[in-house]
Amino acid sequence: MMKTAARNTIHFLIALSLTAVIDSSSGYASPLQHVSVVVDTDEYNLTVFSMGVPVKIYQVAVGKPETPTPVGEWHVSDKQKNWGGGFGTRWIGLDVPWGTYGIHGTNKPFSIGQNMSNGCVRMHNKDVEDLYDWIQVGTTVTVIGHPLRHFRRLAVGDIGVNVWLVQSRLTSLGFYRGKIDGRFGLLTEQAVKDFERSNQLPVDGVVSLHDYHELGLEE
Repeated sequence: MMKTAARNTIHFLIALSLTAVIDSSSGYASPLQHVSVVVDTDEYNLTVFSMGVPVKIYQVAVGKPETPTPVGEWHVSDKQKNWGGGFGTRWIGLDVPWGTYGIHGTNKPFSIGQNMSNGCVRMHNKDVEDLYDWIQVGTTVTVIGHPLRHFRRLAVGDIGVNVWLVQSRLTSLGFYRGKIDGRFGLLTEQAVKDFERSNQLPVDGVVSLHDYHELGLEE
């Protein structure tokens, strides 16, 4: 309900603010300041904020169920033009620690509004060209949605948002003191074993449904 209210607020504020942001004589957006971005993976949209006010919303494609777009707060790590092919006309990289993820154009415009990517956020080329000009390296990009649609089994060698969330929870509980990087290594395995032992679970260092439940990550 809170997420729905937040989305409704964003849409309302956009309607109020667009007339102030868009130059009616030219049809192009005026320069934006203190830009941030929110991607809603459930609603397939990307909202651009200027000084905390939503000024533009775009429809996007996000990751497939088996390759989800990583939920969390990230920052723009690099910007590139004309990679071509499936990346379209612009690439905006994100600092997700366990892989290469970003916002980019596409040569498959029919995919917009669907779960069709390998984890990146796809935009129409004309839309990502606008976004590219508004943001800088370091711009905050917040991806919202349900991070754990699939409670996949986790063990040494696995990577992804599931691992990142497990590491975060184990850290807050005092079991994990390593880097929260979404990579399931030996330190993570030992932390899982310590947690399992403390909670009378089978001690195997593998995150199963019972571990998710005891960690409070099962909703």
